[in-house]
Amino acid sequence: MNKQTFGGNWTEEKLNRIRKYLPAYTTILKEYNFKYAYIDAFAGTGYRTLKDTEEQNQLLLPELIDQESQQFMDGSARIALQVEPRFNKYIFIEKDINKIPHLEQLKVEFLDKNQDIKIINDDANNYLKTLCDKNWRANRAVLFLDPFGMQIPWSTIEAIAHTEAIDLWYLFPLGVAINRLLTRDGNIKESLKKRLDETFGTTDWFDSFYTTTRQLSLFENSPQREKTVDCEAIGRYFVKRLETIFAGVAENPLVLRNSRNSPLYLLCFASANPKGSKTAIKIAQHILKA
Repeated sequence: MNKQTFGGNWTEEKLNRIRKYLPAYTTILKEYNFKYAYIDAFAGTGYRTLKDTEEQNQLLLPELIDQESQQFMDGSARIALQVEPRFNKYIFIEKDINKIPHLEQLKVEFLDKNQDIKIINDDANNYLKTLCDKNWRANRAVLFLDPFGMQIPWSTIEAIAHTEAIDLWYLFPLGVAINRLLTRDGNIKESLKKRLDETFGTTDWFDSFYTTTRQLSLFENSPQREKTVDCEAIGRYFVKRLETIFAGVAENPLVLRNSRNSPLYLLCFASANPKGSKTAIKIAQHILKA
């Protein structure tokens, strides 16, 4: 994995990679006979919010943060709308109905792109699976998956890969969710195990993350489980999972850390298009190590 980023604003680190990739993508695609879109699966309000102390809100949902103390800055939706060469279509998905009016304001702010902005009030997984099931032969897209936690099951990731047309930037919840659920002794509630199964798309993660030994006692010979992975190893495992379904996967995903050096997310990149993946991966890996 890439050198770990910590200190400062990790959300800016994330958005900087998107900001660098999008114009490179559209510059290449404009030379081909494709229609190409930017898709934001958790579009929010189109802005991101930042308090003076990022630590205070790193794990809080936006609605829990004091609005008067926020600084409003460009989020991924607005970044995409400012990219030149421009995209043919912009698809912003947001489940929270209260945020839709804010996204609608983007049509007013970016009047030249008004007709090409599509705002979807729906669950990201539901909409993406339907969208990915369409004929993508003449279409391409960059998709940004930026969930707060484990909202994305592997079935959605598979649907994206099967299009053979989408470049995916995925903020994988490495430290904020996955590692927190992995207890030291492997005693994980069945409901949480199921969530992990759905996230990784397999049950094999358990044997990869834990070793089992037999510990003799006076009364029984009982198996003992022990967690043997850290966040870096979990990240490597997830990249290997992506490699089983995508044409290309960046080998240097970026660990985003807070100022206490705790890993929060893993910014991953994968390309579904067999013909274009080599170029896409080369560009993404350069951006991820920058």
